[in-house]
Amino acid sequence: MVNSAGEFPLSCRIIALVQERNRLFSYPLDHLAERIRETGFCCISCGACCTRIRNGHVFLLDRDAEAARSIDPSSLVPAPDPEFCDQNGTFYVSGYSLRTRGDAAGSCWFLRDGRCRIYPRRFMVCRTYPYMLRRVVDEQGTPDWRFIARLYQHGRSGHRIQPEECRRIALETREYENALLMHEITFLEFMRGYLLEEGLYHDPVQYARSLHRAAAGDPVTIMVYFDQGLEEQVVGAGGVGRMSSLSFC
Repeated sequence: MVNSAGEFPLSCRIIALVQERNRLFSYPLDHLAERIRETGFCCISCGACCTRIRNGHVFLLDRDAEAARSIDPSSLVPAPDPEFCDQNGTFYVSGYSLRTRGDAAGSCWFLRDGRCRIYPRRFMVCRTYPYMLRRVVDEQGTPDWRFIARLYQHGRSGHRIQPEECRRIALETREYENALLMHEITFLEFMRGYLLEEGLYHDPVQYARSLHRAAAGDPVTIMVYFDQGLEEQVVGAGGVGRMSSLSFC
């Protein structure tokens, strides 16, 4: 992120993500497979993970965003919480998310009657969920690893999973976490060069103003990082949607 003095603390963020990626590959895959076996998560087709009741939004890697666009272009919206806003009031976000429907649960665009209508073609994040491999820090500042999202809030635990299946899930989970980290790294590297070349900088004041305009339903421009470049989207006033808390749903 660039400040008004023209400095680039972005480099520190990139280094931190590279270090996080290194830790990801240092974690023994067999340990993750064992955690998966111990948990024994079993999907019961409750559909909870496909709604905002359990998940704020579904971020898509580029390959999945491309697949979603080929199925239904209207299924894509800019991901929430843009990372940057330049001095002209333009937002920059790291990718696309799946649109949700206007029902009370905030159901995924592809959820119909409690079932995924593109299940055989579901995206990588959907295939690996609820498994994860992420290092988090608790309120006391103690680092630890998380392996599963919202345990006991959906699905069922205690299911018997064969060792080879546990290892397959562990491998796919690590592959997704790596792809997610690499996506964020390449986005930040791209933005570091783009802002410098275009004579732009992140402007916190404009960020707040643009958020206020968007919340009022006024059109705002969002540049979405996709396929190593930027795609322009307009939210509000006939654009891809209203910006309710920047969830674009």
